[in-house]
Amino acid sequence: MKNYIKRYILAAASLAIGLTAFTGCSNDSESSASEGKVTLTNVSYDPTRELYESYNQAFAKHWKEKTGQDVEITQSHGGSGKQALEVANGLEADVVTLALEYDVNAVRDAGLIEDGWVSEFPNDSAPYTSTIVFLVRKGNPKNIHDWDDLVKEDVGVITPNPKTSGGARWNYLAAWAFADKLYSGDEEQVKDFIGKLYENVLVLDSGARGATTTFVENGQGDVLLAWENEAYLSIKDYPDDYEIITPSVSILAQPSVAIVDSVVDSRGTREAATEYLNYLYSDEAQRIAGDNYYRPSNEEILKEYEDVFDLDVDLITINDFGGWDEAQGKHFADGGVFDQIYEEK
Repeated sequence: MKNYIKRYILAAASLAIGLTAFTGCSNDSESSASEGKVTLTNVSYDPTRELYESYNQAFAKHWKEKTGQDVEITQSHGGSGKQALEVANGLEADVVTLALEYDVNAVRDAGLIEDGWVSEFPNDSAPYTSTIVFLVRKGNPKNIHDWDDLVKEDVGVITPNPKTSGGARWNYLAAWAFADKLYSGDEEQVKDFIGKLYENVLVLDSGARGATTTFVENGQGDVLLAWENEAYLSIKDYPDDYEIITPSVSILAQPSVAIVDSVVDSRGTREAATEYLNYLYSDEAQRIAGDNYYRPSNEEILKEYEDVFDLDVDLITINDFGGWDEAQGKHFADGGVFDQIYEEK
């Protein structure tokens, strides 16, 4: 059985077990606390399964040593935008660890997270970063090296749907930044370039892991637009089948973490939830991030992985788009540029 299918089964089993323990929310939390155990739920985005599988073990040991309590952590994964909507609509999460700031703001706007969350933890509450790369088949048969190669007529592109996936929005913005530079800011030419790119998209999965499965397991497409960590996992699993291409321009992707204030206050889990996110900045957790192909936010620890990551790639930031509220409104809101482009496809 393929590795990615195994991961889905294990994740589903873990979630099912965790949710069984989690049924009853606040009452269970109170009784667990009295019994020396605390339960937390982390609602995250698609490609963090392996990261948090490792981190949760380290955190459980840390929390036990710090407090004497056992901690049980339930994970939920999916497209970041979809996950944010699920939490806003009632999926109880003590913490969210989503693909981008805008998705956390969607939970805030539902009244579940307090204003100012982005300043609650270091580096704008982004304990690790990533970027967007191309995963191609071994030998790079379509000779793909940069974004302009993705608009060639014979290239099949796999990327998730920006309406549901945070990684897909980072993909789109990185491509936009390349075209903006190529055409010296001529927005009509930039839109035309993005339109041609999406004409070559064969499948729009709802999340990044689904897109990886489409490319890696199902064999569709010539290039996958991928989170850097997701691409490295594919290389790790299939070293003879794929290779990574770093484009000339990419984007600093900053996954965001936040405490879901209304939930932790009702369940009495604020202390544990706060420490759960704080410990992501510890040296141990930063190395766990690096080992799972995320870029540590600690610059000194990041240097330990300079043989893994291309630290010289030209990375634009979301600030180059005016921040997430402006980028979302212009590009990904209903009727925005993406809708205009994709409707014409």
